Amino acid sequence: MKTRFYFGAAILFSIMISSVGLHAQQYPFPSYGSGPVEVRMYSDYLCPPCQQLEPALESVFKKLIKKKNITLTFVDVPMHEGSSLYARYYLYALKNNNSAENALHVRGVLFRAAPAIEFTTREKLEALFASRNIGYNVFNPKPVFDRYNALIGEDRIDTTPTCVIIKNGKKERFTGAAVIVKALEGLI
Repeated sequence: MKTRFYFGAAILFSIMISSVGLHAQQYPFPSYGSGPVEVRMYSDYLCPPCQQLEPALESVFKKLIKKKNITLTFVDVPMHEGSSLYARYYLYALKNNNSAENALHVRGVLFRAAPAIEFTTREKLEALFASRNIGYNVFNPKPVFDRYNALIGEDRIDTTPTCVIIKNGKKERFTGAAVIVKALEGLI
């Protein structure tokens, strides 16, 4: 199952990459904060548990970043059909404004929109961004997706949501909303 997931993720990212025609010299990477504890948050916009978890995490992440407790990296994992489009537009928004505040805002908008499954085309996501005044710049996200794939493999991610916390050289994995919230609140 895990091998098929990694292969499937690689295929989805390859499809995402081949469908983007514009190239950029610099690309945004969704990593924020400067704290000693590394937190990697793996999620999928079309994953119902991820959709429920995301709003609860926003204030926790803001506190942890403000206190300089963590370095947070968001990794989009395309486990559902259509997730790759959301992941791409998230990165396009970061290309316009790669701040922690904007990243959390855009993630919130995308996670709230995802349950409706109405935003399944480029045009619909662009209209959503326009209605929420979210700027974006289209670019080739291949370097970001390559890094995502490396992290997914390194942390052996096979389900979402998953949070990996690396503290004092020790790596721990947490899955499930309640467990993830508790682990992150323990870092405040």
